[in-house]
Amino acid sequence: MESDNYRKTRAGITLFDQAAFEGMHRAGAVAARILDEIAPHVFPGQTTAIINAFIEDQVRAAGAVSATIGYKGYQHGSCISVNHVVCHGIPSDKKLKEGDILNVDVTVIVDGWYGDTSRMYVAGDLSRKAERLIQVTHDSLMKGIEAVKPGNTFGDIGYAIQSYVEAQRMSVVRDFCGHGLGQVFHAPPNVLHYGRPNTGSFGRGYVFYN
Repeated sequence: MESDNYRKTRAGITLFDQAAFEGMHRAGAVAARILDEIAPHVFPGQTTAIINAFIEDQVRAAGAVSATIGYKGYQHGSCISVNHVVCHGIPSDKKLKEGDILNVDVTVIVDGWYGDTSRMYVAGDLSRKAERLIQVTHDSLMKGIEAVKPGNTFGDIGYAIQSYVEAQRMSVVRDFCGHGLGQVFHAPPNVLHYGRPNTGSFGRGYVFYN
């Protein structure tokens, strides 16, 4: 549970102090470094089970704890989603093929703070269609980050992502969302990839965390 010393908004969003952000930064840095080290292990013929085993070794070597092992019964140190799998893909012995796209999601706990991040990789040579998908995905992430500023709403962030993606004749996933972090795995706010400017509303429906 998060400390009672941190202030919460009426929407249940925890407002952290500088020391808390430093804790989250340490955890995030460990997760990001592990993602950096994965790249040489992604190639045709490799299995996501072997990649996951490498990740688990790196988490232990960093003195961190995997947040996913044991979470609601899950027994892997990462989620590895291949091609059409949006997120939460389960590592397996199936071999990667030339041109497969992977999203690798790593979450660690360092001194009670969570670091949750993911990155896209390609096994072998990249097709033009896959290259464009990855580029638009990356650029839409940057558009969303640019919209994070005082005075803006979550609707502004979602709209920045959605409007850019749709202008590229693609669409955003509406069934999953981003989330807050801290000393719990998933925390408010929900951050969707679509929205209306100047509002915090994202429409209705059940939302899953990614």
